[in-house]
Amino acid sequence: MSENKKDYRYVSRLDADYPYRLERMMNPPAGIYVKGRLPDENVPSVAIIGSRLCSQYGRLAAEEFGRVLALNGVQVISGLARGIDGIAQLAASEAGGSSFGILGCGVNVVYPAENKRIYEKVLENGGLISQFKPDASPMKAYFAERNSLISALSDLLLVVEAKERSGTQITVRCALEQGRDIYAVPGRINDICSAGCNELIAAGAGIAVSPESVLNALGIYPEYDFKTDSVKEKRPKLERLEKKVYEQLDLYAMSLGRIAILTRIPVPELSTILFHLMLKGYVREEGRNYYARVQENIRQMV
Repeated sequence: MSENKKDYRYVSRLDADYPYRLERMMNPPAGIYVKGRLPDENVPSVAIIGSRLCSQYGRLAAEEFGRVLALNGVQVISGLARGIDGIAQLAASEAGGSSFGILGCGVNVVYPAENKRIYEKVLENGGLISQFKPDASPMKAYFAERNSLISALSDLLLVVEAKERSGTQITVRCALEQGRDIYAVPGRINDICSAGCNELIAAGAGIAVSPESVLNALGIYPEYDFKTDSVKEKRPKLERLEKKVYEQLDLYAMSLGRIAILTRIPVPELSTILFHLMLKGYVREEGRNYYARVQENIRQMV
């Protein structure tokens, strides 16, 4: 199904608003077609993907992750496909958040046709992106390239539900090549719909036991507890580089030089980041230029 309105634009690599996240790809597209707006480069983005033929468990999980991530200001990226992708994107959009559909067809083509409502809802506060010309019909060969853009535009890839052999493996492989964090929602060991997720976790992917697991991985610590409907104690958020440094630290002190090697951040800049982490209560200095994480119970009192 094709939309007749030509309210899309072409953004080439020479344009100032070409996404920086795409620039970092090994083979970035020469340009992209955009309907609506592009993701904000300064806002965390999570790609939520999964099975087209999802179970009720997968549906509920996709809705919950999409909704809570959106409520915490995270942009949701996906392929606007039937199943997990569309469910998560609709939940994010209905929560008032921003979602972006990366298409394996033209930006003015609604595919699958039953996702027309999701297509329109995403455009209210997000956008649609494709490297293929407008009016281009969906083709199997297009979707591998589409999946590469999905992972490239995200900071973290979340697999909600997937069989052992599925199309999500292409996106996971792209995410690994692009250095993205990968999380998976665990499922029952005898559930074929969750076999792919359980396999990812066994291989070292992060375990997404709740939306907060993903938010914390992004350095976001919600003030609202969605399980108890209560306000949590306010905790300072971590900026992207602060999170990168914090993840390398342990409860045992580490030298400034060692931290610089692990993070590849110049010492002058690293010293400033560590200072801010100490102010926020996440890091303590043990002796001159030796730093360690602050234990959880102590940080909550800071």
